[in-house]
Amino acid sequence: MEQGMGLISWVVMGLLAGLIAKALVPGKDPGGCFITVLIGIVGAVLGGFLATFLGFGGISGFDWRSLVIAVAGAAALLVLLRLFRGKK
Repeated sequence: MEQGMGLISWVVMGLLAGLIAKALVPGKDPGGCFITVLIGIVGAVLGGFLATFLGFGGISGFDWRSLVIAVAGAAALLVLLRLFRGKK
Protein backbone atom coordinates (compact mmCIF):
# COMPACT_ATOMS: atom_id res chain seq x y z
CA MET A 1 0.00 0.00 0.00
CA GLU A 2 1.47 3.31 -1.08
CA GLN A 3 1.46 6.16 1.39
CA GLY A 4 0.81 9.71 0.31
CA MET A 5 3.21 12.52 0.94
CA GLY A 6 3.20 13.95 4.44
CA LEU A 7 2.82 17.63 5.25
CA ILE A 8 6.56 18.21 5.58
CA SER A 9 7.18 16.51 2.22
CA TRP A 10 4.58 18.76 0.56
CA VAL A 11 6.21 21.87 2.08
CA VAL A 12 9.68 20.78 0.94
CA MET A 13 8.38 19.87 -2.53
CA GLY A 14 6.50 23.19 -2.67
CA LEU A 15 9.60 25.15 -1.67
CA LEU A 16 11.74 23.42 -4.28
CA ALA A 17 9.09 23.73 -6.99
CA GLY A 18 8.45 27.38 -6.14
CA LEU A 19 12.14 28.28 -6.16
CA ILE A 20 12.80 26.48 -9.43
CA ALA A 21 9.69 27.98 -11.03
CA LYS A 22 10.73 31.50 -9.96
CA ALA A 23 14.17 30.86 -11.50
CA LEU A 24 12.60 29.62 -14.76
CA VAL A 25 10.06 32.46 -14.96
CA PRO A 26 12.09 35.54 -14.03
CA GLY A 27 10.48 38.78 -12.94
CA LYS A 28 9.37 40.64 -9.86
CA ASP A 29 6.95 38.87 -7.56
CA PRO A 30 5.62 40.07 -4.24
CA GLY A 31 6.21 38.05 -1.14
CA GLY A 32 9.05 36.08 0.27
CA CYS A 33 9.68 32.50 1.21
CA PHE A 34 6.13 31.88 2.44
CA ILE A 35 4.59 32.99 -0.87
CA THR A 36 7.17 30.90 -2.77
CA VAL A 37 6.15 27.82 -0.78
CA LEU A 38 2.44 28.53 -1.35
CA ILE A 39 2.95 29.00 -5.09
CA GLY A 40 4.95 25.79 -5.18
CA ILE A 41 2.38 23.75 -3.25
CA VAL A 42 -0.62 25.10 -5.20
CA GLY A 43 1.35 24.67 -8.42
CA ALA A 44 2.18 21.08 -7.46
CA VAL A 45 -1.49 20.34 -6.87
CA LEU A 46 -2.42 22.04 -10.15
CA GLY A 47 0.33 20.20 -12.02
CA GLY A 48 -0.66 16.87 -10.46
CA PHE A 49 -4.30 17.40 -11.37
CA LEU A 50 -3.48 18.35 -14.96
CA ALA A 51 -0.97 15.51 -15.37
CA THR A 52 -3.56 13.00 -14.10
CA PHE A 53 -6.23 14.49 -16.37
CA LEU A 54 -3.91 14.21 -19.39
CA GLY A 55 -3.02 10.61 -18.53
CA PHE A 56 0.55 11.11 -17.30
CA GLY A 57 -0.26 10.29 -13.69
CA GLY A 58 -0.09 12.63 -10.75
CA ILE A 59 2.40 13.37 -8.02
CA SER A 60 3.11 10.04 -6.38
CA GLY A 61 5.86 10.89 -3.94
CA PHE A 62 9.15 12.69 -3.63
CA ASP A 63 10.89 11.76 -6.90
CA TRP A 64 12.17 13.49 -10.05
CA ARG A 65 8.99 12.92 -12.04
CA SER A 66 6.86 14.45 -9.31
CA LEU A 67 9.26 17.39 -8.97
CA VAL A 68 9.05 18.10 -12.72
CA ILE A 69 5.22 18.02 -12.56
CA ALA A 70 5.26 20.30 -9.50
CA VAL A 71 7.66 22.77 -11.13
CA ALA A 72 5.61 22.84 -14.33
CA GLY A 73 2.46 23.53 -12.31
CA ALA A 74 4.17 26.23 -10.23
CA ALA A 75 5.61 27.91 -13.34
CA ALA A 76 2.19 27.86 -15.00
CA LEU A 77 0.66 29.34 -11.85
CA LEU A 78 3.28 32.11 -11.78
CA VAL A 79 2.53 32.99 -15.41
CA LEU A 80 -1.22 33.03 -14.71
CA LEU A 81 -0.78 35.19 -11.61
CA ARG A 82 1.32 37.68 -13.56
CA LEU A 83 -1.23 37.80 -16.38
CA PHE A 84 -4.10 38.48 -13.97
CA ARG A 85 -2.09 40.94 -11.90
CA GLY A 86 -1.24 42.97 -14.99
CA LYS A 87 1.44 45.59 -15.42
CA LYS A 88 1.58 48.67 -13.24
